[in-house]
Formats: sequence, C-alpha cells, structure tokens
Amino acid sequence: MSEKKEKVKRDIGRVAIKIIAAILAIVMIVAFGATLVYYLLP
Repeated sequence: MSEKKEKVKRDIGRVAIKIIAAILAIVMIVAFGATLVYYLLP
C-alpha cells in the first residue's frame, strides 16, 4: 500500500516539474519577444 502512494507522489512530482518547466519556457519566450519588440520599435 505504501509503495503505491510513493509511486503516485513520484508521478505527481514528475508532472509538476514538467508543468514548471513549461511555464518557465513560456516566460522566457515572452521575455525574448518583449525584448525584440522593445529594441526594434524605436
């Protein structure tokens, strides 16, 4: 029974890491785009 809980915890951790990585990637892309706009517009 405790082994199953450990596996679920580990799976949740993996999913959370993937979600956080995706959010960071989106933030980086947005920041890069904003930087390009800021430098190209003036």
